[in-house]
Amino acid sequence: MNNQEPFNPAQEDSRANPPLATEGAAGDFVADAAPADPAPDIAALLKKAEDEALELKDAYLRARADIENVRKQAAVDVGKAYKYAIEKFAEEMLPVRDSLESALASGNTAPDALRSGVELTLKQLTAAFEKAQIKEVAPAGAKFDPHQHQAMAMVDSDQPPNTVVTVFQKGYLLNDRVLRPALVAVAKSRDAG
Repeated sequence: MNNQEPFNPAQEDSRANPPLATEGAAGDFVADAAPADPAPDIAALLKKAEDEALELKDAYLRARADIENVRKQAAVDVGKAYKYAIEKFAEEMLPVRDSLESALASGNTAPDALRSGVELTLKQLTAAFEKAQIKEVAPAGAKFDPHQHQAMAMVDSDQPPNTVVTVFQKGYLLNDRVLRPALVAVAKSRDAG
């Protein structure tokens, strides 16, 4: 008579709320078992980050060691530069010393021969000074310059005031730096009693 099945409340609930389904690879729908893990490879990501951190730390330590080595080498180079700064000048001075020793070694030399030997030695010394950028300061007749001259006396003179009248000792410059100021006498003004 009646072809209906008896009432089952569990069936009624399943008809009202059917399970969620997703489309599978073959086009048919498959029910989801559980929600997907949001970070399935968290351990792999952590391992990758740790490896990168180790690489960066290694690179940092190597760079720091390189900088320390460069600093140490620079300190050694500066020390050598300071210690051997006058090496070229010293090489230029050796022939001058040899000439002077040779002049002293020759016992009974005629004064003219000795004089010509001393003149040649002076030429060697002048050439060595030129190579080393050492210039002579002989300011006779020039205006007094307190940066290059040292006044030893003020004298009455027909020259204008503050003019170098006498040079007692030449001065020398190394490039533009004063090695030794010239020792001079300076003309004083006529009205400075």
